[in-house]
Amino acid sequence: MYTSTTFTPFSMSMPDGRLVTFGRPQVMGILNVTPDSFYGGSRSFDSIAIEQRVSTMLAEGVDIIDIGGYSSRHGATHVSEEEELRRLSLGMDIIRRHTTSIPVSVDTFRAEVARKAISEMGADIVNDISGGNLDEGMWDVVASVNAPYILMHMRGNPENMMDFTEYEHVTRDVLSELGDRLQQLAIMGIKDIVIDPGFGFSKTLEQNYALLKDMPLFHLFHRPILVGVSRKSMITKLLSNTSEDGLIGSTAINTIALMYGGASILRVHDVAAARQVVEIVEMTRHSE
Repeated sequence: MYTSTTFTPFSMSMPDGRLVTFGRPQVMGILNVTPDSFYGGSRSFDSIAIEQRVSTMLAEGVDIIDIGGYSSRHGATHVSEEEELRRLSLGMDIIRRHTTSIPVSVDTFRAEVARKAISEMGADIVNDISGGNLDEGMWDVVASVNAPYILMHMRGNPENMMDFTEYEHVTRDVLSELGDRLQQLAIMGIKDIVIDPGFGFSKTLEQNYALLKDMPLFHLFHRPILVGVSRKSMITKLLSNTSEDGLIGSTAINTIALMYGGASILRVHDVAAARQVVEIVEMTRHSE
């Protein structure tokens, strides 16, 4: 059993020149402007639904909004670049009517979509599930727009990722693969990088929990760590339930990730529940 790791404050330089400092774990709320994301409760496909979702997240205390226009679930419908941009533009317009201060990350693996989301729509952070593997131009774009970058571990693509779950040792191999990419990003001058172990992507049920147990080891990179487990199959398969019933399991893992793993960002569908976890964990940590 490894020694637990506590949260470390971190900062990000945003594309507009702002330096944003985060003194406690952040709650990243998911805004899926798609009709086919794996969890039905997260789908906000028209302006009315998006408006309601954004208002609710803000009222519940969201710290960062993560907007995505292309579902990464297995079997999801292919979306053209034009349609992804249309969806993101609609969502970003609504977000920025409500708030100009909360950072927004754009969940995309396409370089041109990332560029336009940052340069033309007002997004701040690039959240790339592929770690640069699905569009060779992604890192050039991130460097050119000076955006913080969320580097997630995945092998293959969302359609075939579960064909690539052979590891000698899952934690060691994931650390090695992320380390190689961090070196490449450093050469390109990309500095503000968040590490995402990629729970649920190219990992079996058992491998996901091995990564959770080994989370303290990811701090060897001295980077903020994002944990995205919300209502995923690592919960529903273990507990034999559905994503609609996945809140309790998600809350349990988020608590472990904060208390034991030193997570910096929780990416969640359920902002209010995650905010309560952060409040309780922070109170516990700072109690005499």
